[in-house]
Amino acid sequence: MQAVELFAGAGGLAMGVGLAGFAPLAVIEWDKWACDTIRENKQRGFPLVQQWPLIPGDVRKWDMVGIPEGIDLVAGGPPCQPFSMGGKHRAHDDERDMFPATVEIVRRLKPRAFIVENVKGLTRSAFYDYFQYIQLQFEFPEVVKRPAEDWRDHLERLQVEKTSGRLHDGRHLAYNLVTTLVNAADYGVPQRRERVFMVGFRDDLGIEWSFPRETHSYPDLLVEQYVTGDYWEEHKVARKHRPSVPDTIKDRLPRLAQRELTVDAPPPKRWRTVRDALSDVPDPQSCKTGDFFRNHRFQSGARSYHGHTGSPLDLPAKTLKAGDHGVPGGENMMVKPSGEVRYFTVRESARLQTFPDGYVFHGSWSETMRQLGNAVPVMLAQVVASSVAAKLIECDTVQLISKMRRQRQ
Repeated sequence: MQAVELFAGAGGLAMGVGLAGFAPLAVIEWDKWACDTIRENKQRGFPLVQQWPLIPGDVRKWDMVGIPEGIDLVAGGPPCQPFSMGGKHRAHDDERDMFPATVEIVRRLKPRAFIVENVKGLTRSAFYDYFQYIQLQFEFPEVVKRPAEDWRDHLERLQVEKTSGRLHDGRHLAYNLVTTLVNAADYGVPQRRERVFMVGFRDDLGIEWSFPRETHSYPDLLVEQYVTGDYWEEHKVARKHRPSVPDTIKDRLPRLAQRELTVDAPPPKRWRTVRDALSDVPDPQSCKTGDFFRNHRFQSGARSYHGHTGSPLDLPAKTLKAGDHGVPGGENMMVKPSGEVRYFTVRESARLQTFPDGYVFHGSWSETMRQLGNAVPVMLAQVVASSVAAKLIECDTVQLISKMRRQRQ
């Protein structure tokens, strides 16, 4: 199966898509430093990206030469700054809003499926109408905005088309869209990272799909920490160093220990924590790291103050962020059991974003942290893309069987 990757950044979503079985025909990214990261890994022969056809530049100027119509997948995370909690919240008035360009590429390539990822801030009430507008454009990409229309006029026309049902007739380009807000921690990523996924399948394929079920849970982490103690045993934490049960969860523990699971659902795993992710990574303040732990250099200057706190060791990390002037909430810091804080190294941050250890990042600490703060966790991308791939393969299999049956008749 073949794919196109838009707004590739450092490659998190594209890497997950590749692990799901898609071969990229184009990997497009405009940022110089992110492109240098991909180039460096290509030159080093890193297997997941070695064959990536990197195209530096603006997706709005991409000519799409050589990309077949009806490609299996278009994937990408348009720049999140117009909608992020830390941004200026200008949405459609922000020149960095790349949703129109993404819809245009879907309209021209007519992929069998697409995966679009963005920040939770997109779902804020202030953006409600524009978020609906984005979704309707993905559902009906052929209903293009007219020269004299503003986006609200276009939204009204799209709403009329949706309620009429005229475009879901197999003759027009339309997509069945599923929009889901997910927490990456619920899928095994050691980070509480909430993101919106918009996944669409071309209407004529007749595919029925739902977002993958969560595989990890916070209650199971609490049980292993404060009921069975398995978590502390696994990490060889002596009893005298284990924290006491927080007052906020004391009343919940008996119910958690006795909870019942549905018959058709496998037992969930516990949330993965910062300690889980970094247990075998040497302390950057007291070690000399070899090539395997590249990008693992201690960064001084971390301090904690009101509203600027880091990520506790025994929970999933807070959402890694990319800030122009640092991260105001201290999300890029680790809080040790002693209460001392230090910045995550680039390698540790890559672990929290589930990048492989052999994948290196190009640029200064602040630049590479920006790349990581903007990335899609590789593991989450693989989960979503694998479920899409499975449905496309199932569709192909059904069509092949039907063709064989017709030939026999």
